[in-house]
Parts: sequence; structure tokens; C-alpha cells
Amino acid sequence: MAEVRRTFTVAAPLEKVVAYLRDFANTTAWDPGTERCEQTTPGPVAVGTEWHNVSSFFGRTTELTYRMTRDDPDHVVFEGRNKRAATSDDLAFQKVDDNSTSITYRARLRFTGLARFADPVARLAFEVLAAKTVKQLTGVLEAR
Repeated sequence: MAEVRRTFTVAAPLEKVVAYLRDFANTTAWDPGTERCEQTTPGPVAVGTEWHNVSSFFGRTTELTYRMTRDDPDHVVFEGRNKRAATSDDLAFQKVDDNSTSITYRARLRFTGLARFADPVARLAFEVLAAKTVKQLTGVLEAR
């Protein structure tokens, strides 16, 4: 399994950060690997809401179904699956002051079947992707 964890602070209020990040469709703006992401279940975003995500990873395009599994005022979790992999995006938030928020972002990727032999390479790629994600996520949140 590949896992990365980053904690960083953005110059944006907690409520705005959480409101934006709890809609996984917004990954197209902040996740460098996401090409498309669309909500597939009707209604407002809540635990159980699903998204169809198309991402590029290792130079390959992959499609996953993501589901919101946690939706707290200070913590959201999304789990993605397809036949070859299971992923998790875990975002915890803490108010620093009225205009700043600390974000702890943890991403996990576990391959299944024969694809599990890609795990060592995935760990390295995940580290590179994590740095890009933090930079892009910070820029998007601070520009809002």
C-alpha cells in the first residue's frame, strides 16, 4: 500500500475550506491527477454520495467510483474503488484563526490482484504527487 500524509496551512477560513473540499467534484481543480470528476448520485453532498472519477496515474488513465464515507464539520473522507485498486482521501481540518485553516491530507492507494506488484513504484510516485497536490490545493483555496 502507498500512503502519504501532509499537514499544511492555507490562508482561508475553515468553513469555506470544508465547504469546497467536501464536494469531491472539485478535485479537478486541486488534484493534479484528476482529469474528470462528476457526482453520480442525486441530491446534496452527504455520506453515501458518489462520484465518477477519471484520473491519470503512472501515465495510465483509470476510472474509479468514489463515495463519501465521513462528513463531519472538521473531517471528510472519500473512498474510491475499481477492479484493480482501492483508494482513500482523508482530509482533517483545524481552525488556526478566522482566516487560516490547517489541513491534514492523507491519501492511500492499495492495488489488488496482480496490480499489487506496482506498490513499490506507487509509493515513490505518491510522494511526488503529494507535493504537487499540496501546492495546487493551497493555490486554489487561497484564490477563492
